[in-house]
Amino acid sequence: MLAAAPTLAILVLAGPILIGLLATALPAFGYFPVLGGENFSLQPWRDLAAMPGLWRSATVSLVTGLVTAFVALAAVAAFMAGWSQTRLFRSVQHLVSPLLSVPHAAAAFGLAFLLAPSGWLMRLVSPELTGFTRPPDWLVVHDSLGLTMMAGLIVKEIPFLFLIALAALPQIRPRDYAATATSLGYGRMAGFFHTVWPQLYPQIRLAVFAVIAYSSSVVDVAIILGPTNPAPLAVRLVGWMNDPDLKMRFVASAGALLQLGVTAAALVLWIVGEKLAGMAHRKLRVSGRRFAREQPARIVSAGAISLAAFAVIAGLALLALWSLAGYWAFPDALPHSLTLDTWGRQLPALGRPFAITVAVGFAATVVAVAITLACLEFETRTGARVKGRALMILYLPLIVPQASFVFGLQLSFLWAGLGASFGTLVLAHLVFVLPYVMLSLTEPWHAADPRYARAANSMGASDNLVFWCIRMPMALAPILVAAAVSFAVSVGQYLPTLLIGAGRWPTITTEAIALASGGDRRVIGVFAFVQMGLPFIGFLVATLVPAVAFARRRDMRAAHA
Repeated sequence: MLAAAPTLAILVLAGPILIGLLATALPAFGYFPVLGGENFSLQPWRDLAAMPGLWRSATVSLVTGLVTAFVALAAVAAFMAGWSQTRLFRSVQHLVSPLLSVPHAAAAFGLAFLLAPSGWLMRLVSPELTGFTRPPDWLVVHDSLGLTMMAGLIVKEIPFLFLIALAALPQIRPRDYAATATSLGYGRMAGFFHTVWPQLYPQIRLAVFAVIAYSSSVVDVAIILGPTNPAPLAVRLVGWMNDPDLKMRFVASAGALLQLGVTAAALVLWIVGEKLAGMAHRKLRVSGRRFAREQPARIVSAGAISLAAFAVIAGLALLALWSLAGYWAFPDALPHSLTLDTWGRQLPALGRPFAITVAVGFAATVVAVAITLACLEFETRTGARVKGRALMILYLPLIVPQASFVFGLQLSFLWAGLGASFGTLVLAHLVFVLPYVMLSLTEPWHAADPRYARAANSMGASDNLVFWCIRMPMALAPILVAAAVSFAVSVGQYLPTLLIGAGRWPTITTEAIALASGGDRRVIGVFAFVQMGLPFIGFLVATLVPAVAFARRRDMRAAHA
């Protein structure tokens, strides 16, 4: 059974994507017999090209992917270069980690409450500094260039890239390189970029590609913060797919392939940029410049990371505050009163979405952890390791835009007679949570001391007994953390839930984003706060269970600390 685990993992990761892409490509070229498309045709592409504002939508998506990845990566690289191995770095490391669990939609709502013309920042300075007694007519949220949307994506992708880089950093021995660069007169940042970064970046490159793919095809954040006239391409695809005119399915399928092309173009441009940056770095490296005066750059890098963390934390605090706010008129910085009335009114509406969110997330998490543990145990027993290009399969669901294959996956399920069932929804979530579980659990599992297992085997213990009684207890904390990450990813899934669930399985995320077009911040605050709270509960459980389980086992507590 263990030997089948890697094959099962590949099928889960790649199968739905390949099936979805095929089922998307056929209607994109006119073949969809159920809707009368009996022959292949380019008419869907002609209809797509005739859509007003199409190329602007595609351009916004392309630029968003590139700008988000560049700014987030630059912020992470500069901060690591300027502050690694310092007390500030360790403090930010502990602060940034929980921010990864915050769903993108919750962070986007919080940023909207923070930056909007009637948002908290404007309230803080009004009317004393601005003279505004009413919110100004400024297009900050939903601006035509998508700048606020990019800001919302950047503050969420910084924690992701930061933690991926942290996981890869110990393999490079940065202390040794830093000492050597300092002895040669290089500044801290220059030494990092000349010695550590060329080795670190290839290890996090796939994660950067995932950021580009997600940012160029995001739907939920784009609905909350992005431009509306026209909207980014992925948002328009959702509208075409849900159009009452079923003929729009052909246009939506063609648009989904265009979205795939936009993301591919962004990745190609990024790779070209990598080549150019490599050439520039080689010339700079042999120029002899030491860049010893780096204090302003270090301050800027620390400020960028701190600003991103502040934006997320302040936005989440505003979600909680708005959910409890009574009367709160502009330009008051705080509400006149706090009340639970909004919670009381919304509790009945929260019940079913809450239950579905927990059930789907729990089911997908259990399956993902089981598959991952089976793969890792198979590797341990056979000595095999996933390396090189095989990692591309792991990142495949993160690099291929959701909008380019989820449409086709929905059609495939309908063709197979599966429909919008609970099982198909769990499978759709599993495609996206399994990579995070594998990425979270692989390194801790491989880092475990193998001598304990060898000692048990030498005393006659079977491999199965070693797995259940030694490796599993030793890996309890990493397993629970991986499960918490998986649950958080499931909670944040919007497009797969919307399309595969076909509206029959509402979750907290789909309901919260449905409220984005409304003006009641109190109701939005309730749903977004619950969406934020669910992952927090998962990580709280992951922290408390090992502490309780090993309360009387000192060495186990030290191992999991």
